[in-house]
Amino acid sequence: MKILAITSCPNGIAHTYMAAENLQKAAVKLGIEMKVETQGSIGVENQLTEQEIREADGIIIAADKTVVKDRFVGKKLLVVGVQDGIRRPEELIQRVMKGDVPVYQAESRSAEGSTQEKKPKQNPIYRHLMNGVSYMVPFIVIGGLLIAIALTIGGEKTPGGLVIPDGSFWKTIQDIGSASFTFMIPILAGFIAMSIADRPGLAPGMVGGFIAANGSFYGSEAGAGFIGGIIAGFLAGYVALGIRKIKVGRALQPIMPIIIIPVLASLIVGLIFVFVIGAPVAQLFETLTGWLAGMQGTSSILLALILGAMISFDMGGPVNKVAFLFGSAMIGEGNYEIMGPIAVAICIPPIGMGLAAMINKRKFAPAEREAGKATFTMGLFGITEGAIPFAAQDPLRVIPSIMVGSMVGSVIAMLGNVGDKVAHGGPIVAVLGAVDNVFIFFIAVIVGAAVSVVMVSLLKKDIAVDPAVAGEAMSGNSAAVAGKSAITTTAAESSPSTTVINNGSAVPEQAVHIEKLTDIVTMDLINLDLEGTTQDAVIDEMIGALERTGAVSSASDLKQAILAREEESSTGIGMNIAIPHGKSNAVLKPSVVFGIKQGGVDWKSADGSEAKLIFMIAVPRNSKDNTHLKVLQMLSRKLMDDHFREALLAVTTKEEAYQLLDQVH
Repeated sequence: MKILAITSCPNGIAHTYMAAENLQKAAVKLGIEMKVETQGSIGVENQLTEQEIREADGIIIAADKTVVKDRFVGKKLLVVGVQDGIRRPEELIQRVMKGDVPVYQAESRSAEGSTQEKKPKQNPIYRHLMNGVSYMVPFIVIGGLLIAIALTIGGEKTPGGLVIPDGSFWKTIQDIGSASFTFMIPILAGFIAMSIADRPGLAPGMVGGFIAANGSFYGSEAGAGFIGGIIAGFLAGYVALGIRKIKVGRALQPIMPIIIIPVLASLIVGLIFVFVIGAPVAQLFETLTGWLAGMQGTSSILLALILGAMISFDMGGPVNKVAFLFGSAMIGEGNYEIMGPIAVAICIPPIGMGLAAMINKRKFAPAEREAGKATFTMGLFGITEGAIPFAAQDPLRVIPSIMVGSMVGSVIAMLGNVGDKVAHGGPIVAVLGAVDNVFIFFIAVIVGAAVSVVMVSLLKKDIAVDPAVAGEAMSGNSAAVAGKSAITTTAAESSPSTTVINNGSAVPEQAVHIEKLTDIVTMDLINLDLEGTTQDAVIDEMIGALERTGAVSSASDLKQAILAREEESSTGIGMNIAIPHGKSNAVLKPSVVFGIKQGGVDWKSADGSEAKLIFMIAVPRNSKDNTHLKVLQMLSRKLMDDHFREALLAVTTKEEAYQLLDQVH
């Protein structure tokens, strides 16, 4: 069976790719062939071809943005939110496998209705809103950054604050940034309408958004702001959709989407806004903005607590996006001190969890500590979603910890009058000059992250096996660990410092206890960048490592044994793993070579995946204890752990790889 998928989230950053990864992992686990197209912030990647769609048995769309479905007419189509792709990938694939999804028909509303019934958790209002927000955010970022840079470099201090002199170069930069801001509400409304009615809704939505942003149309000094833009977007979308459903003659059908629908919908939305809802909404928005701008003392603290909690509660989900949209809208109104606390709260979950994982060895396994480095880095760039893997594993302890940390950071930022002119968060916006009161901003981030680290360290339980114990066991001691059987082989001592060749002669055989993989892996047998591009070349390269360390006396004899084993059946076990192995008289001591081929190499794996993690096992032919079977058993069990495989692929030094391999026992 072959299943295709598309993933997309409002911002097109973390959730898009996390959903894609989890769907692919689940497909491998279920033995299903799958290709995932991502529609992220940099565009469409891994695009599905017409042939792949024709051959597919079903399609999954896990997205919180509108995805054009016209190419899937006649195919079984399951539409869910991006969070379902992250949290329930196996369930989604199994539904398609069972045929528990409708067939998509372009002109059949019943098919779409059936789809909606199958996914009650999918909120179309939220999806349409987030589609508009995702297109609006770049305009806010452009405007905010350009204005911030212009003020920072070209501004002159006056009693009324920083002012850029008229006619200066930096005044031009400020004007360009201001121009970007003028597009914010029309873009928001236009793409909300497009999400509802497809392309015919875009123009009416933008026209309605422009009217909403300009109070002069309905006799108001202030525009209706982002609230008016949202109303205009939904109004335009559903008006356009209603006109689209009207049955017309064949002669009018070609001009419906390019003339009739846009013109009629724009006229209807414009008239409704000018004569009915424009002025009341503008008054409401003006009152709301004034109330927020005037918040002082305890009321501002309460607002900061609420915003901090919302941002960190679901880390990029619907609750997070509501708070983010609120802060973004305030930027457009010139109120930067709402986005300031939000910008602090955005980065505290990943920074806090990254630090906690890296410094607390008793609470986090080695693979988690490695993942913590990436999580911390994501926090520096304001990607809250970086903390999701930790929250998913231990939600009852992690989520309260990051919520409290974000709330503390938000309050400090609010009390310190931290402002943010860009709809984004994290230290990156401070470095780029978009933050007011930078010192207090960093104090808020540091204190909030520290609170999260302390809380999660107190709440989380110690891991079952202290990694420090494993580290001490690397001394080469041959004492058996309680509860584990030691396997003895008649070969040379396998401590990493042992040599087996002395003046051309083999050292007399000694007993060796193989309790874990690092008993027969040395630093010299680890290669993080294999050069071979074929199976044969990689085998030669790895045997060469054995030859250089004195573990084999004849490379050709060992290669013959390994190729003979490959002829019986491929040692590519799937999931990007290959474990070639052989027994030969040329092997002087049991050894394992570990190599990484990031680009992958064809190993004729059962699941079709290319081998990226390659373990070569070499044992003496006269070994009486089936050493290679013991090693195969240890490897196979540990390599079923997704996190362990990912951590291995992510290592950058031999030392990191050795520490991970020390967990294989």
